[in-house]
Amino acid sequence: MLNQESQDPASQWILLNQEVIFLHEKGRYEKAASLAHRALGLAEQFNDPNHPYLAASLNNLAGILDAQGRYVQAEPLYQRALEIRERVRGPWHADVAASLNNLAELYRAQGRYDEAEPLYRRSIQILEDVAGPDHPDVATCMNNLAGLHDTRGNYDKAETLFRRAYQIRSKALGKGHPDVAVTLNNIAALYESQGWYAEAKPLYRRALSILEKALGRSHPDVATCLNNLAGFYRVQGRYAKAEKLYRRSLDIRKKSLGADHVHVAASLTNIAGLYFAQGKPSRAEPLFKKSLAILEDALGPDHPGVATGLNNLSGLYDALGKHETALQLCRRALAIRTRALGRWHPHVAVSLNNLAGLYESRRMPRQAEPLYRRSLEIHESVLGPGHPDVAVCLDNLADLLRKMDRGDEARVMEQRARKIRGED
Repeated sequence: MLNQESQDPASQWILLNQEVIFLHEKGRYEKAASLAHRALGLAEQFNDPNHPYLAASLNNLAGILDAQGRYVQAEPLYQRALEIRERVRGPWHADVAASLNNLAELYRAQGRYDEAEPLYRRSIQILEDVAGPDHPDVATCMNNLAGLHDTRGNYDKAETLFRRAYQIRSKALGKGHPDVAVTLNNIAALYESQGWYAEAKPLYRRALSILEKALGRSHPDVATCLNNLAGFYRVQGRYAKAEKLYRRSLDIRKKSLGADHVHVAASLTNIAGLYFAQGKPSRAEPLFKKSLAILEDALGPDHPGVATGLNNLSGLYDALGKHETALQLCRRALAIRTRALGRWHPHVAVSLNNLAGLYESRRMPRQAEPLYRRSLEIHESVLGPGHPDVAVCLDNLADLLRKMDRGDEARVMEQRARKIRGED
């Protein structure tokens, strides 16, 4: 418990803020949010609209709300913190760059990619100017912008930025630094998403080696790297190898973060998905359920992460023939994502696609078609008409159209999908 009653307001704020940061890092978001509101109240008592504690309080509370998926509440706080920092520090200060990066990350989470990109670029510009082009903070912003390009299917741009971030971090921090491992992991994931498995594997392994040496074999970051390497083996069908790594990752996370942490939920989901892929639904179901319970408790029932858990259970129940239950869960996932992320987010498109698939499997093509088309519309609008996920949507719609004896329309969709994949 905090003991602040006998201290001056500034000292109270410092202690309170330290506790907020600690709880946030531990994933205890509700308690962190409660204390962050108190810290903000203390900062406002200074009656100074430009006080640095006020900007920090706004930024910290926004970060917690962001982590909870409460993006609408987080945005004005990030913006207010940015305005204070620009007013006090001037437009070319590192604190302004940090605020720009935070706001860009929020927009990326919401699928507002066109709004996020210029903020990332401005943040990089500022940091290059005030800290120099080879500063680690420049690499961090470049890494985030690269992730945006990766999401949008701009793989060449993403790789260029990831590699530049790697060069900066290696030079400034040393090749054995954990941040270098993070960049190697990101490049590996980029290669894996393009099917370049031979190129991805040594990077994953190298990243894991660096993290184990720098942080120890039981660090949460090591667990994340193990999780990614396990996913790599899973994609290749090497399930026994993947399960071993997933379980080691789960053990580390339970011991270091606690059994009810969202990262533990992610590990449970991954193991459940592995069992499901091997045709072992009875082993997958309790893990999916446990994961969903952790997410609902840690993040609240309306977080996008909960929607992902619902979606996983929906797929499982559909495979087990429990179609009505599957439909109910899928509809709830769609509703959560639409409320939290907006109607034009790629994750909403995924939920629409999944719901369409459930209707299609129940031989309800007229209910499925408009959902497939809406999913395609979102993907094309947000990710661009040449994105690989657009090709998947086109194939799904084509399959449905063929079942409806609309072969000419299906062929048009299939031709577009082949063109995106470079098969024509």
